Amino acid sequence: MRAVVTRVLSASVEIDGVITGKIDNGFLVLLGIKDTDTSENVVWLASKICNLRIFADDDGKMNLDLKSIGGKLLVISQFTLYADTKSRRPGFTTAAKPDVAIPLYELFIKECRDAGFTVETGVFGAMMNVSSINEGPVTIVLDTND
Repeated sequence: MRAVVTRVLSASVEIDGVITGKIDNGFLVLLGIKDTDTSENVVWLASKICNLRIFADDDGKMNLDLKSIGGKLLVISQFTLYADTKSRRPGFTTAAKPDVAIPLYELFIKECRDAGFTVETGVFGAMMNVSSINEGPVTIVLDTND
């Protein structure tokens, strides 16, 4: 699994003119699922993200996690994180197909909610418009294969 985690002041996702998810202060998570990913990858990545200390403390150091600041998550499925760009037209053969990806995406959301967080989402496979006001900017890329 691969995630691009951005610290945001706010973020939202819109589908066909309707906002389906919106948060203030927290993480915008673009989540890519590979065809070989498992539930173990999901559990590890969800825990890593929920405990990532990238919010500033009183001294301005990245020392606080999501829970410390009362943050929320906006999770967006993003198969293009597994683009093969050897040619000018990207291929996506290693991105998981929906029958594998959807249950893992839903498990990721459940793991974050079970950890006590509010999680907003887009709609898996939909054409979405994602907006965010990035703070910092601070953006971290996590990959379960690293």
